[in-house]
Amino acid sequence: MDLFYVSTRDGQKKVKASEAILKGLSEDGGLFVPTSVPKLEVSLEELGKMSYQEVAYEVMKLFFTDFTEEELKTCIKRAYDEKFDTEDIAPLTYADGAYYIELFHGSTIAFKDMALSILPHLMITSARKNHVKNDIVILTATSGDTGKAALAGFAGVEGTKIVVFYPKDGVSAIQEKQMVTQKGENTHVVAIRGNFDEAQTGVKKMFNDRELAKELDQAGYQFSSANSINIGRLIPQVVYYVNTYAKLLNAGKIAAGEKVNVTVPTGNFGNILAAYFAKHMGVPIAKLLCASNENKVLFDFFKTGVYDRNREFKLTSSPSMDILISSNLERLIYLVCGCDADKNSELMKSLQTEGKYEITEEMKEKLQDFYGNFATEEETAESIRSLYEKTGYVIDTHTAVATTVYEKYKHETGDQTKTVIASTASPFKFTRAVMQAIGQDDPSVSDLDLVDALAKAANVSVPNAIEEIRNAEILHNTVCDVEEMPQTVKKFLGI
Repeated sequence: MDLFYVSTRDGQKKVKASEAILKGLSEDGGLFVPTSVPKLEVSLEELGKMSYQEVAYEVMKLFFTDFTEEELKTCIKRAYDEKFDTEDIAPLTYADGAYYIELFHGSTIAFKDMALSILPHLMITSARKNHVKNDIVILTATSGDTGKAALAGFAGVEGTKIVVFYPKDGVSAIQEKQMVTQKGENTHVVAIRGNFDEAQTGVKKMFNDRELAKELDQAGYQFSSANSINIGRLIPQVVYYVNTYAKLLNAGKIAAGEKVNVTVPTGNFGNILAAYFAKHMGVPIAKLLCASNENKVLFDFFKTGVYDRNREFKLTSSPSMDILISSNLERLIYLVCGCDADKNSELMKSLQTEGKYEITEEMKEKLQDFYGNFATEEETAESIRSLYEKTGYVIDTHTAVATTVYEKYKHETGDQTKTVIASTASPFKFTRAVMQAIGQDDPSVSDLDLVDALAKAANVSVPNAIEEIRNAEILHNTVCDVEEMPQTVKKFLGI
């Protein structure tokens, strides 16, 4: 049966999966959501015996119903190949009472690889299906990881160009080096004088600029998005939660039907929303633990029902979560207000004009699946140190935020449910902060040179993604103000 998508701000006009993937964002500024969340057609026991690629097909075929079996399997095969350094794609590590899903074994050593490895293939297939003549211009704002993963995914892909904006002083040294050394004639990287929220808002404005769209069309281009607002990013993330439960079941770590909790370090809300979708597909997930850093807008929201971005923006050691406008939360708001697009639009308008909105008591009731908390910078460092001293296992700063919140949740509730923690980045991406936390920092060497000491401490080899950028040439050095973003894009495109 065909599954369709509607905008969170319209709710009426239905589009196919391939159209939603191509557009990225709806014309009315809303995000595409499926009209229903399909149930798994294969048992979790059966899925536990399958490869990651086979599980991916079983999940994605239910959401991307206008793709043929061959099209979808080809996309999956091209995405989840030797660019991942483990056969499992998303292996599990047990440490100090929790299961860590290591989502950082792709080419850019962050969880964004899990979805951004497949998005270019989904997009090019969607373009062919919809007889698109224009070249697709991928427009993306990044708080650190999406940028590099998107650049790597789209580099050299025919019929596409990609422009990535990142906050000049808001990413780690290694994240920046990964982006500015990116090869590929169709890739463009721009540092903006501002923070991530300003970059993201600037990108959304360009998507909604009709005049700009007209200019692009005349020049043979059209915009699409690789941010987590694209449904082609969100659905592939559902796969690893389904796969993880199935693998735990197959290994005898949990019993059939036994519920698990899932803890996710959260900025833009896409990764935890994918776990929410997995739960509604039939994966026995009890609580979804939403872990924030000191930019704790989501923690405050789950506590009070008020989403308020009017606060100081903090730069932390977990920069991919330094976000005050969690774009994907809009999808959850739409669902918990009974898919009332008018109500959702009203709340989003309030966020745009006043910087905040408040949900009803009835909507709050529907958020019982979620638990929110946050980690201070000190607590984040302490979690890295403590886990390392107890087990020898080294985690990055974002994963440490999740570990902190998991410990707080256990302490507060006494709940001993088995827990899966999304480990979203390699510690090698945040070498300095990680080495400081375990007391092995050397201020006299650069972040890149510190990786060898980290490899020794963690007893693992330096990932290829880091080796590649050590002496790589800087190819992108454009810097612009927020208001100059549209002109910068046009300049790249020769318009």
